[in-house]
Amino acid sequence: METLHTLLYFVVAIVLLIGFHEFGHFIVARKLGIKVEKFSIGFGPKLFSWRGKDGEVEYIIAAIPLGGYVKMLGENPDEQEGIDTDGNPISEVDLKRAFNRQPVWKRASVAVAGPGFNIIFAIVAYMIVSWMGHLAMPSTVGVVYPHSLAESQGLMTGDEIVAINEHPINSWRSLEEGLKKHVGEEVHLDVRRQESPLRFSFVLPQPEKDAFLIDVADEVLGINLGVDILIDKVMPDSAAEQGLLEAGDQILAVNGDTVKSIHGLITVIGSSADKPVNLQVKRQASRLQFEVTPRADASGRGLIGVQLKAKPWAEPFMQRSGFVEGVVYGFERTWEVSKMTGEMFKRMVSTSIAAENLGGPIAIAQMAGTTAERGMVYFVMFLAFFSVNLAILNLLPIPVLDGGMLVFLAIEQLRGKPLTPALMMRIQMVGVLLIMSLMVFAFYNDIMRLF
Repeated sequence: METLHTLLYFVVAIVLLIGFHEFGHFIVARKLGIKVEKFSIGFGPKLFSWRGKDGEVEYIIAAIPLGGYVKMLGENPDEQEGIDTDGNPISEVDLKRAFNRQPVWKRASVAVAGPGFNIIFAIVAYMIVSWMGHLAMPSTVGVVYPHSLAESQGLMTGDEIVAINEHPINSWRSLEEGLKKHVGEEVHLDVRRQESPLRFSFVLPQPEKDAFLIDVADEVLGINLGVDILIDKVMPDSAAEQGLLEAGDQILAVNGDTVKSIHGLITVIGSSADKPVNLQVKRQASRLQFEVTPRADASGRGLIGVQLKAKPWAEPFMQRSGFVEGVVYGFERTWEVSKMTGEMFKRMVSTSIAAENLGGPIAIAQMAGTTAERGMVYFVMFLAFFSVNLAILNLLPIPVLDGGMLVFLAIEQLRGKPLTPALMMRIQMVGVLLIMSLMVFAFYNDIMRLF
């Protein structure tokens, strides 16, 4: 049942976002007078099809709901020579409306329209999220780690962080995102302590791992919300099950050291493959001690076979905006996510972020299912985030993507004439192979995460 739920929301997300993307290409092409022959949601065999009032466009619902396409006259090599797919000459009237016969600015507008509509979708989705309201955690320090940067600077439990470098902070998420932007730089934290304003200034060190992949507040600054670490599920025939751990147990300490975060616990367990660790656990009203020996996975990292969850000490609060504030939030949040996504792609290309972090369809499906379980507002947030990622991915200068088309058009503008159809076809085949390789690799990463 859980798998069907995840699959359902994955299909909804893909159909909605890719459908909106393709609609952007479709509507702009039509408005610019380009002849559109087909508009399809999905790939593969047709399930349903019909024609619009003018009889020109065939609208298709296809069997495989993992994409879509817009077919315009003049895209195929034969059509560019004036011959249709049935081998018949194309009329002069239609040739004037063929995609390849349009000026560069029109074709560029069609190419940009898909990603542009994804950005519009994200802006509107974030507006809706802001108006609906969502739960957020306060930016109040729950724990200051001993010997940490936060402790050396004088931060204390109960401090409310209200701004980073004079940019207002209104939740723990905005605190974390603000810190990620300033690693390796001087940071000014404005804090409210018992109604008194304070400012702390320091250089936030550059972490060993990329800041986008870690919890900077926890792992670099040395603070967290304050959480109880609970075992959500014990895997069958695991080291945890053999060690008599149970779902619902609260892990208090490992090897005598207090557990302050899931990351800290995983770090200790991961470095203890085939070596016994002592876990202090709270079970109902009792405190118990268990010895568990983590098993090494394929990479040599220790695992005990549990799913963990964190229960924050602080109570969440509802963040909700008025109409104007929601409109502003839609644009601001989309811009922030766009910058963050662009930075992630740049770092993956430069290999400062390992390719193992690339997620594929299974990871997307899991995110869709998980956010939908939490409520509609979280699913809409996921859709907005995914839509921005889809827009930026399609703008990458890779043949067969919209960004690749823009590169071809820029070359045409500089040369004064397009590349030959045969050369473009060869370049696009390279793009297809690259995209297919990335998809296979991302799917492989998904499988490895599952097992």
